[in-house]
Amino acid sequence: MGATSSAVRFEGTDRYYLNPELREIVNIAIPMETPLLLTGEAGTGKTRLAYEIARALNLKMEEARCKSTFKGEELCYVYDTVLRLNDSRFGSGNSGRNVDNIWDYIRFGPIGRAFIAEDRRVLLLDEIDKTDSDTQDNLLDVLEEGSFIIREINHKIEAKVKPIIIITSNAKRELSDPFLRRCFCHYIPFPSPEEMVIIVKLHYPDLPDAFLEACLTVFYRLREQEFEKPPATAELLDWIGALKAAGLKGPGGGRDIPFIGTLLKRTEDILKFKGIRRRERF
Repeated sequence: MGATSSAVRFEGTDRYYLNPELREIVNIAIPMETPLLLTGEAGTGKTRLAYEIARALNLKMEEARCKSTFKGEELCYVYDTVLRLNDSRFGSGNSGRNVDNIWDYIRFGPIGRAFIAEDRRVLLLDEIDKTDSDTQDNLLDVLEEGSFIIREINHKIEAKVKPIIIITSNAKRELSDPFLRRCFCHYIPFPSPEEMVIIVKLHYPDLPDAFLEACLTVFYRLREQEFEKPPATAELLDWIGALKAAGLKGPGGGRDIPFIGTLLKRTEDILKFKGIRRRERF
C-alpha cells in the first residue's frame, strides 16, 4: 500500500528539479487535500511533476488526458447501456457478466478509480483547459467533496482515501472562477540558465561543462527569436540526447545547428530559422 500520512513530503527526485516556491505549494496542497493547478509554458514539467510525486511517494497514478469532448461525468464513471442491451438480447456468453447486475456494466474513469481505491493515489487531470466551463463546473463538487453520484442507481461513491490531485493547464482557454477558487494555483516560470544547468545535470550527470554551456547558449538564443513555439526544457533534453547519441562534440551554431527538428517543432519556425519563406498558395 502507498503512503497515506498527511506528513508525507515531496522533495523532488533524481529526475525532477523542484525549486523552493514549487516545493512549498506542493507540500501544502498534499496535507490539505486541495487540488493543485499548475500553469506555465509547455515543457516546464507540469505533467512530469505528478509522475514524480507518485514515484517518490510510492503511489499509483490515475491519469486523464483531457479532451474538448469530455463532460466530466465520464471521468468518474461510464454506464455501458449498449453492452447491457446487447447482453440482454444475445446473452453474455462466458464473460461472467450478469445482465441483472448493473455493476457489471459500470466502468470507472480515473477519478472513480482513485476514489474507490483502498490506497492513496495521485490523480492527474492533464490540460484541463481543453474542456469547457460546464465540464470544469461539473467537477467542482466532485473534487472538493471527494464524492459523486452514479445517477442510474442513485448510488454515492465517496473517496476511501482522498487522492493527491494535480491539474495542469496550458492556458489555451480561460478556467472558470469557481473552479480556480477551489484550487491552489501555481505558475511554473521558465527555468533560468542556472536552474537549467541543474535540470540537465539530473538527466546527463556526466555531460562536460563546456558542452553544456555551449548547448545552453544556443538554446536560449533560439528562445529569444520569437518563434511560434519556442523550444522548452523537454526539447533541450531531447536535443542534448540526440547530440550525444550522434557522438558530436558540440552543438554547432548559426544555421548549422544539428537536429534542429528536436528543438523546433512547428514547420513555420523551422523555415524561419533556415531563412526560408514558404510560398503562399492561391
